[in-house]
Amino acid sequence: MKIVYLVHGWGGNDSSEKWFSWLKHELKKRKIGVISFNMPNTNAPKIEEWVNYLKNNVKKIDEETYFIGHSIGCQAILRFLEKLPENIKVGGCVFIAPWMHLDKNTIKEEGEQVVKIARPWIKTPINFNKIKKHTKKFLAIFSNNDPYVPLSDPKLFKEKLGAEIIIKKKQEHFHKTREIPEIIAKICSL
Repeated sequence: MKIVYLVHGWGGNDSSEKWFSWLKHELKKRKIGVISFNMPNTNAPKIEEWVNYLKNNVKKIDEETYFIGHSIGCQAILRFLEKLPENIKVGGCVFIAPWMHLDKNTIKEEGEQVVKIARPWIKTPINFNKIKKHTKKFLAIFSNNDPYVPLSDPKLFKEKLGAEIIIKKKQEHFHKTREIPEIIAKICSL
């Protein structure tokens, strides 16, 4: 049976985004298991805490296992996959508003506190080749008016992971989005 692990973003929780409840309902309707987490220290996320949390709480990892992340949760998933033994394979990953860099206006507006929290996530390298040993099935969904994620990041996900890229219009950071049907289409097609 397919199982999906859902990882929220910075400042969120397992029901913080409107599309989370829609997604959980749609997955259950299709008899796909879903486990969503409340990540630790969500207002000041730290790489090691989030990766260790996944390491301690992801119980099933095989080709029927899928990960869906939002915002910084996408990086947590990538960094978790990077640390897995090479022989472990997963079904695939869907990333919503993933960021590797912060938009310059966000840095300017949010101030030094946010920059200080984000800096390790931006500066600590990720070995994408290790990640691709676990799956080659990635979908990354962005918005053309996301105030946090620069539109240069889709190119990085395409180049480094061979991800399928979708850029939706006027969804900002997907906080107000109620449904993202592309997620279901992708999970069901894998």
